[in-house]
Amino acid sequence: MPRARVNTGYFDAVRKTVCRIPRGKVATYGEVAKASGFPGTARQVAWALRFADAQGIPWQRVLGSGGRILLPDRAGERQRLLLEREGISFVGGRADMESHSFHFSAGGVRPGRSRHAPKRASND
Repeated sequence: MPRARVNTGYFDAVRKTVCRIPRGKVATYGEVAKASGFPGTARQVAWALRFADAQGIPWQRVLGSGGRILLPDRAGERQRLLLEREGISFVGGRADMESHSFHFSAGGVRPGRSRHAPKRASND
């Protein structure tokens, strides 16, 4: 039986993106997917980070929407502990996204102009 193929290009892009999140900051799975060039693939981000701990990738800095820790039981407890050690504060069961959210750069898109916006006609 053939083995399932893994899109290592996707995994590599996600891991590189996660490594950009500085200590003391967090991002959501959706934000990481979008910044990696794969919007709409938030669920796959979790899969790409499955073995990130062993590779030294700061997986703990990626959270569910609204700052929720989505990992169950001990894994979720460990994630919260690691984040608290980095100075992340929590409000209820969620990370304080207002204080600790990391905003990825626009990736070459000029501010104030959509990547898909039509060019202005010149007045020559």
